Amino acid sequence: MKGGVRARAERFGAIVAMDEPPALISVNRAFARRLGVAPDGQWGEDEAGLEIEVLRAPTEVHLAATMRCPAACTSCYADATPRGHEPSFDEVVARIDALASASVFSIAFGGGEAALREDIVKLAAHARARGLMPTLTTSGLGMNSKRAESFRVFAQVNVSYDGATDVSTSVRGYDGATVAKEAMRCLGEAGVPFGINTVLTRTSYEHVADTARDVQALGACEMQLLRFKPSGRGRMNYLAERLTFAQIDSFAETLRTLSTRHSFALRIDCALMPFLVQAKDVSPEAIATFGVMGCEAGRSLCATKSDGSMSPCSFWDGGPSGELDFQEAWEKDPTLSAFRSYVRNAPEPCKSCEFRQVCRSGCRIVARELTGDAFAPDPECPRVRSMRETDPARSST
Repeated sequence: MKGGVRARAERFGAIVAMDEPPALISVNRAFARRLGVAPDGQWGEDEAGLEIEVLRAPTEVHLAATMRCPAACTSCYADATPRGHEPSFDEVVARIDALASASVFSIAFGGGEAALREDIVKLAAHARARGLMPTLTTSGLGMNSKRAESFRVFAQVNVSYDGATDVSTSVRGYDGATVAKEAMRCLGEAGVPFGINTVLTRTSYEHVADTARDVQALGACEMQLLRFKPSGRGRMNYLAERLTFAQIDSFAETLRTLSTRHSFALRIDCALMPFLVQAKDVSPEAIATFGVMGCEAGRSLCATKSDGSMSPCSFWDGGPSGELDFQEAWEKDPTLSAFRSYVRNAPEPCKSCEFRQVCRSGCRIVARELTGDAFAPDPECPRVRSMRETDPARSST
């Protein structure tokens, strides 16, 4: 297709990727035909709706380019270390090629600290050459003006910034704020679009309004709020650092306040959906209209670990091991299948919840840590908490 637009046929029609403005748009078969999309064996007699259980391939893949990182954050979800495993250039190129062959749209490089790979720019350039849109998540370590200029190959660089020095230190165990601000300064001067990722702990949440003001002043194009998850070293202090129930109950109003005060784009990760939908004036229709979705692990996204194994998301430490055929693993892996089918078979209170399809029953990582069952309702969801307060027999936390 022409004009900076790519498309991939799906059972319902097609997914169209636009460069300007950057967006993925789902269209029905009639519109896909007008765009000249080839059916590619996807369009049978039944015209499936958008609520299909799985796409033919993910739209985005999070690729761990390394497990090395000198920061040793106390809450690192990946348990990265200074001597962590780092795949070779050729190994990563082969993984990029597999994603391109599967018609994946975008690739998010992470780690570990992927920005410290000397060849990360070459890897991103290779991804672009294969039709993938590359982004990068970094703490800012190793960033300088010259390095930032080479990062123009990325569609966007997301810098981890949890707030001012004292807040950042409480979340990460070191002063990540100074490093992050310098990185953002360099990226801004180089003309590289950058956003900010903020992990919400009970400490950082109390200062999120101040952090948002920093985001505005630093010139970030977006702020993404991330739920703190019990993964990697984050499991060790999860109960002490997770949001309090009072903070969870105030999340929707906090989000509303931030969105009305600032001009940058405000995003939330899928694990925060149970905290948003409990607001009284939020409807499933409004959530669906704006394309805000709960857990998409195994449905529209997945992760490739540093050893080449696939997992539903970057926080999941189970799943297939070794270099499996990407397309075959996407279609047949039992862990991915379990993630996809869970919502269809979800127990109460999710089963009868009007937000079930958009919320997707919360976070599997949190559920596994707190209940021992990854496919139990998210125990921190306000609606799940309410059910268990009235029916203690159902409570497992």
